[in-house]
Formats: sequence, C-alpha cells, structure tokens
Amino acid sequence: MIYVDESEPEGESEPPFQPRNVKVKRTNPTSEYVLGEELGRGKFGIVRRCHEKSTNKKLAAKFINTTCPQDRKDVEREVDIIIEGGELFERVIDDDFVLTEKACAIFVRQICEGLDYIHSKSIIHLDMKPENVLCVTRTGNRIKLIDFGFARKYDKGLQVMFGTPEFAAPEVINFEDVGYTTDMWAVGVITYVLLFPIRLSGLSPFMGDSDLETMANVTRAEFDFNDESFDPISEQAKDFISKLLVKDKK
Repeated sequence: MIYVDESEPEGESEPPFQPRNVKVKRTNPTSEYVLGEELGRGKFGIVRRCHEKSTNKKLAAKFINTTCPQDRKDVEREVDIIIEGGELFERVIDDDFVLTEKACAIFVRQICEGLDYIHSKSIIHLDMKPENVLCVTRTGNRIKLIDFGFARKYDKGLQVMFGTPEFAAPEVINFEDVGYTTDMWAVGVITYVLLFPIRLSGLSPFMGDSDLETMANVTRAEFDFNDESFDPISEQAKDFISKLLVKDKK
C-alpha cells in the first residue's frame, strides 16, 4: 500500500524552467525537438513526449489538426510542459493508494489556490475534474491544474454548453450564466469523490446510468452522506462539500 503524504508539499512549486516569450515558428518541429513516444490521443490530436535539442529539456508536444484560421489561433496560444506524476484520478481509483482525509485536504487546498489565481485573472476553467489535476511526481502531493481548452475569460452573461456531465454545475446543464462559482461546484464534486471511502469507482454523487440521467441528477442537486462509508469523514469536510454544491448561488 502507498500512503499519500499528509505533510505540506515542499519544493516542486516552480515550473522546470522560467516562462518564455513564445513565438510561432513555421519550421518543421523535428529541426529543434526530438520526438518520443505517444502519451495520449484525443478528439483533436495527439500528445507526444519530446525534448528540446538545444537545452535537453523534457517537454510534451501536442499535434493538432487545424481546419480554419480560428483553430490555428487557438492552437498557437497553447504551451504545454510535461508532468510526470499522472492524473489525480489514477490515485482515486488505485487500490494501492491510501488517501486519508488530511491528504485529500492538501490536494483540495492546492486546487482552490490554483483556481483562486486564475479567477484573479478573470479566467474560468470550466472543466475541473480529477483527470485535469496532475500530480507533479509519482509519490509526492504537489499538483498542477491542466487542460484549459474550455477555459473562458469571465464576462457577464457568459453561457457554455460543454463540460463533463458528472462534474458540470447546474447552470451549465441549464444553459444559464456561468461564473467563478461554476468552477467551485466542480471542486465540491471532486472533494466528494476524493473523500468517499469506496473510491474504486471514483464516482460523482450525481452519476447516473447515462449522461441524460446524470445531468438530470445535477439539476436536482440532490446528494447525501447517508452511506455508512462516510461515517469516518469529519463534519467539517461534509460541510465544505455541502456549501459548494449549492444550486441557487444567490
């Protein structure tokens, strides 16, 4: 068994290199980078391991097919660095990892700090879920937020129709105005998933047998802690979740 560290994370707080001014280059990427194995594949492209020839820095290279000028513009704003520790979700569902309430609290605090920072820049993530939280190392408890593909700059009246149903807030499902609290709803769901002692499923409290059923459950915003597996969880943790999973934000 691997017990997740309950101490405050030390080190690993800074990126592996300082921020750089990014310029679009119309050259073949293999002239400056050595491409390695494929790390992942999605609807819009693939990600491969690579390293920069001039510095030998380890990076992740995302290859995306663009079909229109706006697609190219979106791609040009993305800069990825490689993070070795894997998804937080992997620890949620892994029998070998033991997540105590204190260890979960350290993860959740870092998620909140990350969201507080991007919210201070008027950015809403809009796709918060355990798969979009990466552990910096395999054994440490320092995490990073990733995948800002759905992120939007906050604007009054902003409405969206995307996200992962089991972590989406009611206002997303109902196509109502979204805001910073939309991300915080997802934090409540993530906290529930992390704390629920039967973590083999990694299920949201709103998970249904289909996306439609899940979305219906989200709009009702009904959940509870009645399962006996929640008995060891503190009242403070339950109160934290309850205050985030609020349908009417007024």
